[in-house]
Formats: sequence, structure tokens, C-alpha cells
Amino acid sequence: QVQLVESGGGLVQSGGSLRLSCAASGRSNSINAMGYYRQAPGKERELVAVVTSGSRTDYGDSVKGRFTISRDNAKNTVTLQMNSLKPEDTAVYYCNARIRTIVTDYNYWGQGTQVTVSS
Repeated sequence: QVQLVESGGGLVQSGGSLRLSCAASGRSNSINAMGYYRQAPGKERELVAVVTSGSRTDYGDSVKGRFTISRDNAKNTVTLQMNSLKPEDTAVYYCNARIRTIVTDYNYWGQGTQVTVSS
């Protein structure tokens, strides 16, 4: 089992910045990738950004160039720096940790944190 605790988020004006952080505990040494997904009302959950234990990153198309994800493997934390925020970035952001085994992937989720960008 992996437990994820999120922090950060809140209300910001368009063009502003926010930082989200997520700390993993439990089987954190088995985590292959950590990242964030988001879900806006009436929409499906989508990838925001992910970083692997080898520091490879991947971003959703809508946040490329504005968001940066980083990971501290020693502390089992991941940080999402969000700049140039837009109203369409408003959503609940969920931290994700993935453990990959030969048989399947195990996904763990944080409790979610609200990000609201006002125009």
C-alpha cells in the first residue's frame, strides 16, 4: 500500500502561479512514477504531468510550457509548479503513484486538492 498526502492548491487569478506537493509513504520505494491528474466538473480525469523514478517527464498538451513537475526520490515527494494559470485549469488535482509489476500496474491516489483560477 502507498499513502499519498497532498498540499497546496487554492484560489488564484488568471496568470498567477500555484505549487502542489505530494508526499508518499508506505511502499514508496516501489513507486515507478508519480504525478498529477485533474478532473473538472463534467469532464473525465486527465493527465497533467508525470515523472518516473528515472526523472523522465510527460505532460498533458494543455499544460506544456506552463507547468513543471519535479521529484525527490530520497524524500518520496513530487512537486508541481503551475505558472501562467488559466481559468480552464480549474479542477480538482489528484496526486498519483504507480507501482509497475510483471502482472499489472497498481495505482494509488491522493485525496485531491482544489485549484480555482479566476478570470
